[in-house]
Amino acid sequence: MKHTENKKPKAKPKAAFNADITKLTSLMARLRSADGCPWDKEQTLENLVPFIIEEAYEVISAIDAKDDAEIREELGDLLFQIIFASRIKEEEGSFALKDVIDVTVEKMVRRHPHVFGDKTIETAKTPKEVLERWAEIKREEKKNKPYEGYLAGVPSALPALLRAHKISKKAAKTGFDWKDIAHVLDKVREELKEFEDAVKTKNAANMEEEIGDMLFTIVNVARFIEVNPENALRKTIGKFITRFHYIEKALAKKNKDLSVASMVEMEALWQEAKRNRNTVKKVRQNR
Repeated sequence: MKHTENKKPKAKPKAAFNADITKLTSLMARLRSADGCPWDKEQTLENLVPFIIEEAYEVISAIDAKDDAEIREELGDLLFQIIFASRIKEEEGSFALKDVIDVTVEKMVRRHPHVFGDKTIETAKTPKEVLERWAEIKREEKKNKPYEGYLAGVPSALPALLRAHKISKKAAKTGFDWKDIAHVLDKVREELKEFEDAVKTKNAANMEEEIGDMLFTIVNVARFIEVNPENALRKTIGKFITRFHYIEKALAKKNKDLSVASMVEMEALWQEAKRNRNTVKKVRQNR
């Protein structure tokens, strides 16, 4: 296979970049104008929330797929939502896209004193030191804000697994944590037993509470081994879909439908899909 060198795209001059942003902001202004799009004109910031979330996840999906064309397209869709939200606030007289950019630049410069500050005073030579300094600066920024609680800064809109991970990680920084992973695994077994007991009672509220406790403890297992549980689950979902589609395609070759296939037959195809994937992995590792 011919090797091709990955070349970084040349950075555009500032004037050209500004022109590109203007194209998008002008498009948004046209869509929201009196003779623009009826749907776009009636949208509010609250209406955009599900679209912003969806576009963010589609960017992640494109990154997982390692498809540059798709990443480019999905980043554009997410950027459009940012332009859209900024336009709505501009129409309300609150702020404009320029203000969004300015406050972000100011914040990033402030949080990177080791890059933009006095290098004889501010140093951060490792990623760990950068994160420690970042956290320290964030604490300073919040000093003048009303105190809402140590864990209040973790956004409630995050996916539950990711939020649980961030909350437990933040709590652990205060020393509120297990000594080692063995103790966390003991807690997993304890929570599993409590869930099994709840299942025996057939009480829906108890089962919901105990399965929540079990999931939260599993998140802490992931934290101890430095695995992001959201990423891990997303990859497992992708793996499940791939194997299930394998079953579907294999049955179709036999002129069979999923609805008529037996569990025994589907399980055999599932194991076949696993073997095929492991074979591909071994071939790649031996190259």
